Amino acid sequence: MTVESTAARTPRRTSGGKRAASKAGTKAGAKTTAKATQAARNAEPELVQLLTPEGKRVEHPDYAIDLSADELRGLYRDMVMTRQFDAEAIALQRQGELGLWPSLLGQEAAQIGSGRATQHDDYVFPTYREHGVAWCRGVDPAKLLGMFRGVNNGGWDPNTNNFQLYTIVIGSQALHATGYAMGVTKDGADSAVVAYFGDGASSQGDVMEGFNFAAVYNAPVVFFCQNNQWAISESNEKQFRVPLFQRAHGFGFPGVRVDGNDVLAVLAVTRAALDRARRGEGPMLIEAFTYRMGAHTTSDDPTKYRRDEEREAWEAKDPILRLRTYLLAEGMADEAFFEDLEKESEAFGKQVREAVRTMPDPDLMAIFENVYADGSALVDEERAQFAAYQASFADAGHGEGK
Repeated sequence: MTVESTAARTPRRTSGGKRAASKAGTKAGAKTTAKATQAARNAEPELVQLLTPEGKRVEHPDYAIDLSADELRGLYRDMVMTRQFDAEAIALQRQGELGLWPSLLGQEAAQIGSGRATQHDDYVFPTYREHGVAWCRGVDPAKLLGMFRGVNNGGWDPNTNNFQLYTIVIGSQALHATGYAMGVTKDGADSAVVAYFGDGASSQGDVMEGFNFAAVYNAPVVFFCQNNQWAISESNEKQFRVPLFQRAHGFGFPGVRVDGNDVLAVLAVTRAALDRARRGEGPMLIEAFTYRMGAHTTSDDPTKYRRDEEREAWEAKDPILRLRTYLLAEGMADEAFFEDLEKESEAFGKQVREAVRTMPDPDLMAIFENVYADGSALVDEERAQFAAYQASFADAGHGEGK
């Protein structure tokens, strides 16, 4: 079968009249395409939602969840503690204690909901912003911050918590997760894998390759995209023309868009996707529709490319506020609970500050370790030169003392 492209073709030669008609047709076609694109954006698909921005509980025909009051309060605590941790990290960076920090402000529900959906033997491949997921997987916050302070290369053993080290290279973790999931299948295990990435990373070739391999090999992996509307300074409008979750269909597996500020919906959808993967039904793409309330990182200034009105609109959808409203309305928590949690989070913030400020500096010579398994004459030479360079400072200080 031969399928011809429907794209407009421009002939090599054309008369003036035909050329004018061609231009007119091109302009008309461009207008039609623009209108169709705008119409598609205006008709956004419905979100899977179980808790409205006003804090009212609703049901969804495909995703149901029944949580106890203790479990709901636990999710609320997770989000509050994660936000406190994030705020402390931002402050520490501004004070010169951290080199950089990528904030998760506004994305707490997407991370806590999906993180709490995982089981102990599941494996998680994060980007560099999954602080809430790290919290759910039991990663020591101090070790996580050590990476951004520059005193370690990650700080934790990925196999202890089944939580891979943060991935700075955009999108590469999708391939890593897919390969790991293929290995899980070969081992005959019934665990699942989660790969996190953002809307900007969805345009990376690595992510598309991960999709294809996962589909072909029916790998038990859940691709979790936190669509926070901005890839640094590029808005969704400049990134893609159709909703992200629909990309999964082209690769042969299902995709779903969930309200990323609704911790209950995220938990329900992710739990269902992971269960599906464990049953051997293959991959699934979850698009958590959320918003990055802060800067991309502390080196970014979002006021240069975002309007205040946009942020204000999303502040009304705050994931923590909506769950608090629900807990109060249903009598599942009282003011004493929130006051106690505030004290706990403040104490946690103090612990974070102390842990960072008291971190010992790494051995300067450690950078030459683990470069080559069997050693290298060149590295040995460089080590000696660097040692002599460091010693020169001590000698200079000693001379001044005389």
